[in-house]
Amino acid sequence: MKNFLALDCGATSCRAILATFQEASAPGLQGRLADFREVCRIPNNIVRKDGKCYWDIEFIFNKFVECIKALPVKPDSIGIDTWGVDFGHISPDGRLLGMPRAYRDPYTDGIPEEVFQKCISAEELYSRTGLQVLNFNSLFQLYAQKKENYRPYNEAGTILFIPDLLIWMFTGEKVCEYTEGSTSGLIDPRSKQVDQRVTESIGINKNLFASVVHPGQTVGYTKEELGIGRIPVVAVASHDTASAIAAVPAEDDNFAYLSSGTWSLMGVETTEPVLTPQSREENFTNEGGIDGTVCYLKNITGMWLLEECRRKWKEEGIDCSYSNIVEWAKAEEDFPGRINPDDPQFANPSDMAAAIAAASGARTPAQIASCIYQSLALRYKEVLEALKRLTGKKIERLHIIGGGSANDYLNQLTANTIGLPVVAGPTEATAIGNVLIQARAAGLVEGKADMRRLVCDIFPVKTFNQKQ
Repeated sequence: MKNFLALDCGATSCRAILATFQEASAPGLQGRLADFREVCRIPNNIVRKDGKCYWDIEFIFNKFVECIKALPVKPDSIGIDTWGVDFGHISPDGRLLGMPRAYRDPYTDGIPEEVFQKCISAEELYSRTGLQVLNFNSLFQLYAQKKENYRPYNEAGTILFIPDLLIWMFTGEKVCEYTEGSTSGLIDPRSKQVDQRVTESIGINKNLFASVVHPGQTVGYTKEELGIGRIPVVAVASHDTASAIAAVPAEDDNFAYLSSGTWSLMGVETTEPVLTPQSREENFTNEGGIDGTVCYLKNITGMWLLEECRRKWKEEGIDCSYSNIVEWAKAEEDFPGRINPDDPQFANPSDMAAAIAAASGARTPAQIASCIYQSLALRYKEVLEALKRLTGKKIERLHIIGGGSANDYLNQLTANTIGLPVVAGPTEATAIGNVLIQARAAGLVEGKADMRRLVCDIFPVKTFNQKQ
């Protein structure tokens, strides 16, 4: 038996998942996943201080150490995945300089436009990095920090993205894992290295970034002073989306994926980046995947809309369980109001429910719920059609993975809207992809096809066909 620990960090909670693999009984056979269970969950919330937004990374790290100490078995390796773009600052003498800024911090508002005017054109930047323009991309955060004379930036000797920062806290090793780095707007998707022309254009020292490593590489061992023993730490697909895509239970390549959570990320796998003017104009992104693939996708505002409404409704004493919200939406299916989920006005309003009501004409929580679900399904259709047009890829079904895949109502609504089968599950795709890459590094799983076959064999999925 081999035990692999996935530390899976999201914007609202961080979890440790312990997976036990049984080694193959004969040469040529893949290992078997014998157990997969959550062993701890840690709340993760944006810390707001002096008008800025931060992540309490030391709290997360210390809780993970406590969790590992309490495990009934010692893991054979650890893999870490998180959200993209955010990063921490390490001093030249090896100190963490404050808390990492959070991507919801409004300090990058207007920064992309300033960068394009003063530093590098949008056209050249896209041709070099292939990343969609989101104001919180790492590139724009770094420019904003330099502009505001942000002390941790000024004193930094190294910039580490969030999963790499946790790796450093565990091992003392500084790396830039490729899939996570690819969300920054600083990586060339062809060379898979930091693009010096881009860093120079915004006045950032390229040497601030650690050497790029790829999924499956053991980067170090846990430090003795942590009291958890000497455990290998494997660079998995550290960007949670890339780990989730590695666990899509697909039987062939004719599919699109939708990683559904706080964000909905819809895309396809390609072998080469798509860097055309049309791709840039439609704001698609080229992010890193395993085995040198490109996750060609678009970020769509996802369950963030609903979660922020639920937060407000709870404050008002409204019973807004998920089952109630679905019943509300069903009762108001004929409500005509729609929104563009990606409109900037829904990025971080003080009252999401009020913002959606004002934009759609909704008068009740039920109408707001219906508006959110219907608007998401329509947005999925728009993006899916664009994927077909921009890549020429044959798409026969949509695989929905992540927490949002458990929403049967939205899955069926999506199937009806896009006119293709929707295959939903697994909900734990990110953690599954994380442990599969660790198992592959240990020689228990061979290639991506074996990884996906294993997912198909073990984790249940549901298929939703279009209703006529």
